[in-house]
Amino acid sequence: MTQATAGTFRLGSRSVNRLGYGAMQLAGPGVFGPPRDRDAALAVLREAVASGVDHIDTSDFYGPHITNQLIREALHPYPDGLVIVTKVGAVRGDDASWNPAFTAADLTRAVHDNLRNLGVPVLDVVNFRVIMGSEHGPAEGSIEAPFTALAELQRQGLIRHLGVSNATPAQVAEARGIAEIVCVQNQYNIAHRADDALIDELARLGIAYVPFFPLGGFTPLQSSILSEVAGELAATPMQVALAWLLRRTPNILLIPGTSSVAHLHENLRAATLELPDETVRRLDAIGGTATG
Repeated sequence: MTQATAGTFRLGSRSVNRLGYGAMQLAGPGVFGPPRDRDAALAVLREAVASGVDHIDTSDFYGPHITNQLIREALHPYPDGLVIVTKVGAVRGDDASWNPAFTAADLTRAVHDNLRNLGVPVLDVVNFRVIMGSEHGPAEGSIEAPFTALAELQRQGLIRHLGVSNATPAQVAEARGIAEIVCVQNQYNIAHRADDALIDELARLGIAYVPFFPLGGFTPLQSSILSEVAGELAATPMQVALAWLLRRTPNILLIPGTSSVAHLHENLRAATLELPDETVRRLDAIGGTATG
């Protein structure tokens, strides 16, 4: 797999290949508990790095603790140039629920959990995952207090760079007023285009945008156009969705996840998929017609 065709973009102090890897699916069902096949999970991580991936997305609340422990077992000592991005702002209940954890004490504990389970003295990038009340998607509300607490942990030398996840444009602006941010991680795909203006603004600022759920996540995108295009290009719908994101703007970094080595290579091949202009126009139209 040659990642050069996808190009690179700055993520904090390093440039990374635009096709990375998201580790969320390595945990058990519902992102809770251990994987069904631990050896397979370790193999995917090692193959991702061997294939040129130098940007891995994770969190200590995946499992909880499971994905970070797998990353450490598979890859530590980490190769030079590998950027591991984690997120804080939530904890898992015994019932696998996702619960806000915004206090300074919560965030300090989370940062130290990530440091310990990843086996590093400093975290490359920490995203603050915004959860406002019962809303799972972005919802307005001030993040000044928790983001200020993270900025203090950064000043203490525990975090190199900061970002935000599941954030509104107003929250992105608020975070930027407190500390420099290097990335925004939100849901965005062919059909879910709410962040179009934000992506363009971040591109002007040189800030990476990291979309998750390229095919709709827990409610997979159903689109006859996407299926038709995939068939015409002898590609999978996921490859087309990833290729569309890569073409959207150079500041987009991708983190498709999988627990299968074969699926990993399938996803990485999206870097070499060429989308003709007319095909892009057809895919752009999905944003006004599809659900997912």
